[in-house]
Amino acid sequence: VYQLNQCEDMLKININLGKKELLIIAIALCVVAISISVFQCSSFRSDFEITDELGGNIFPSAILSVATTDAQVVQPSDSVYVGNPKSCISVRLKSRSQYTRVRIDVAETPFFSRSVSEFVLEKSRTEYTVYPDIIWNYEALKGAEQATPISIAIHVEVDGKSLGQKVRTFSVRSINECLLGYVSNGTNFHDTGIFFAAYVNEDNPMIDKLLREALNTRIVNRFLGYQSARPEAVDKQVYALWNVLQKRKFRYSSVSNTSLSSNVVYSQRVRTFDDALESSQINCVDGSVLIASLLRAINIDPILVRTPGHMFVGYYTDSSHKNKEFLETTMIGDVDLDDFFPDEQLDSTMVGKSQNQMSLITFEKSKEYANKKYAQNKKGIHSGKLNYMFLEISKDVRRKIQPIAK
Repeated sequence: VYQLNQCEDMLKININLGKKELLIIAIALCVVAISISVFQCSSFRSDFEITDELGGNIFPSAILSVATTDAQVVQPSDSVYVGNPKSCISVRLKSRSQYTRVRIDVAETPFFSRSVSEFVLEKSRTEYTVYPDIIWNYEALKGAEQATPISIAIHVEVDGKSLGQKVRTFSVRSINECLLGYVSNGTNFHDTGIFFAAYVNEDNPMIDKLLREALNTRIVNRFLGYQSARPEAVDKQVYALWNVLQKRKFRYSSVSNTSLSSNVVYSQRVRTFDDALESSQINCVDGSVLIASLLRAINIDPILVRTPGHMFVGYYTDSSHKNKEFLETTMIGDVDLDDFFPDEQLDSTMVGKSQNQMSLITFEKSKEYANKKYAQNKKGIHSGKLNYMFLEISKDVRRKIQPIAK
C-alpha cells in the first residue's frame, strides 16, 4: 500500500511538471511570434519622406519648356518609381505587400493647385519613388522674377491608413535661371544645357517689329531663309538683323550669376527676349539666344555654342547644313574692337565711318573672331564634355524644349 501511495504522488508531480513546461513553451512561442511581428514592422518604414532630384529647387523655365512635350526635366535616379517625373517633386516610401494602394494629397501653393493622386505599388516590401500629379499655375511660374521659398505640404494614405502630413520648403527659382546640370547619387553629373533652347523664342510678338525695322534699312528686301541657294544671300539676311540690333544701342552686361548656392544643382542667369529688348543689355548668352530667336523666325537654323565661361552663336548658310558661320554676339554692343584684335588697331580706323559702315565692319570681325574660337575649341565643343556644347535649335530639339516667354 505504501509503495502504491508513493507511485501515485510521483505521478501527480510529473503531471504538474508537464503543465508548467507546456505553459513555458506556449509563452516562448508567443514571445517569438511577437518578435517576428515587431521585426517585420521595423524593417519596413511605415512613414514617408518628400524628395526631389534638384536639392529642393524648382526651375520655372524648365517646367514651362517641357509642359507640352514628352521630355523630362530630370531623369529619376531610382529605377523603381511610379507617376510622372516631370514634376520633380516626389514621395519616397516602402510597400508592405503586393498591390499596395497609395493616395497622395498635395496642398495648394501660389505656384500650383491642390491635387490628389492614387497609385498601386505592384511589388511587395520595395522602396518606391512616387511622383504625384502637380497642377502648375503657369502664369505664376512666368512671373517668378526672383527666388521665392514655398512650403509644400503632402498627406499620404497607404491601403486606407493615414501616414500623416509632412511639410518641406522648396525654392522656386527665377524664370531667368537656366538649369545647367545637376548631380545625382553624389557623383553622377547630368548636363541639362539643352534648356538654353527655352530662351530662344522665335514666337515672340516683338520679332515682327524688329524684322520690319530691318527691312526698312534696305539691306535686304525680303527674308527668304534658305530659298536663295547662295550662302552670301543668307549672310546678308543675318547682317540685316545684326544691323538693326546695333541701332538699338545694346550695351554689354556681364550679369550671369544667380543666388543659387548648391553642390547638387547648377544654373546661369539668362535674359529672356523681352528682358533683353527692354533693358538693351546683353551678355554672351543673352546675345546668342537673341540672335538665335531672330534666325529661327526667318527660317535660318541657329546653333548655340558653349565653351568654358563663354557662349556664341552659329548658323548654317545652306539648307543641307554643309556650311556654317559663327558670330561673337558681345560685339553687338558698344565694344572696343582693340580688345578682340589688339594687333590691328581697329578703333582708329572707325573714325569718320557711318553707322552702317561701322556695323558692317563689326559684323565681319564678329564672324572672324567667332570662327577662330570655334576652330580652336572644335574638339571640345563636339566632345560632350562638361562646359562644352554644340546645340542646334532644330525641329528635334523643339519637340523636347519649347520657347518660354514672360
